[in-house]
Amino acid sequence: MDNEHDEPALVQEPRRWRDKGWTAQVIKNEDDEGWAVAMYLDGQSEPALVGPWTMGRDKKNPKPLDSSAFNTLVKTASEVIQRHEQQLRAQLHKSLYVAQDGEWLKVSLEIVPLEDEPYALLRAEDAAGKQLAEQRVPAEFRFTKAAAEAWVASGFERPR
Repeated sequence: MDNEHDEPALVQEPRRWRDKGWTAQVIKNEDDEGWAVAMYLDGQSEPALVGPWTMGRDKKNPKPLDSSAFNTLVKTASEVIQRHEQQLRAQLHKSLYVAQDGEWLKVSLEIVPLEDEPYALLRAEDAAGKQLAEQRVPAEFRFTKAAAEAWVASGFERPR
């Protein structure tokens, strides 16, 4: 650790490279005779990315890590995390539009993934973004166009 900022020290070894909040570790591939590289985000115990690694010239040992390869691995692992976060957001936040009296209302469901008691918030907004209603529902609430239309038609009564 670097005493000044409590950040992990820079490491640039043939099989281990640490910089920019990431650690690349070249490991023996358990599935075959090749090598793999695992990318860890600082503070995480599980790798964000594991992929094949190139053999060295002797065809026995792995190619040493270098700055260019490390930077490419950081970019790829960052993109994997970003896609995972986008997918999680999409699973937790859903919305659709429902017509009511000639106006379009946005109906959304936001899942609050608490460990003990997850729940969801069902919301309706008018075209200007003004919230018309909010209702707490079970996290497993089946959010469909028909369910949203029924909720709006009921005057925003608690769905069953």
